[in-house]
Amino acid sequence: MNPNFQNQAKPIILYRTPKSGHCHRVELMLSMLELPYECIDLDMGNGEHKESEHLSKSALGQVPAIEDNGTTLSDSNAILIYLINRYSDDPSKWLSDSPVGKAEIQKWLSIAAGELAYGPCTMRLKRVFNADVDYERAWLITDKLFKMMENHLQTLPFLAGNSITASDIAMYSYTAHAPEGGFELTSFKAIQAWLAKIESVPNFVPMLKTAV
Repeated sequence: MNPNFQNQAKPIILYRTPKSGHCHRVELMLSMLELPYECIDLDMGNGEHKESEHLSKSALGQVPAIEDNGTTLSDSNAILIYLINRYSDDPSKWLSDSPVGKAEIQKWLSIAAGELAYGPCTMRLKRVFNADVDYERAWLITDKLFKMMENHLQTLPFLAGNSITASDIAMYSYTAHAPEGGFELTSFKAIQAWLAKIESVPNFVPMLKTAV
């Protein structure tokens, strides 16, 4: 267990739905930091995430959210930053210690909240949940994003350099599960190699696969 986690503290509670890539990136970070945690799965279909009890933890009624012994946070990328700064022995491992490195990581966090969400995440919302979204627009965004990532990863093993960072955690889940949205990765060899590197990191936990 992470030595920075107090022995008498309760496990961190992760409010989630197991089919969400946003939730998985938080679970992945919790596991890689060797933090004790418990998952509470919300009944999203019946609107449990919009009830007052959850709104007190996530004002926008979104998942994931966490409770950490008196600290409550929502937004997956914000939670990543919190967990790293609170519990990592060396936050610079995940967030860099140089101005350029920090900026590069922030760029990928922004892409995770932008193009990744509007592209592969949205395609998957259509195929897995039959959401009312613009599938063709999402396909174009995904194609552009993955071509850029493929080119980028041909010269670097990880998104922000030579070792895994918060960038990779934020970008992994919806990239790995893009085929569930109808976008195959077979021709993206560098992306496939990058996914395999993340999956080989100690304490990696997979995201629930969905048959489509």
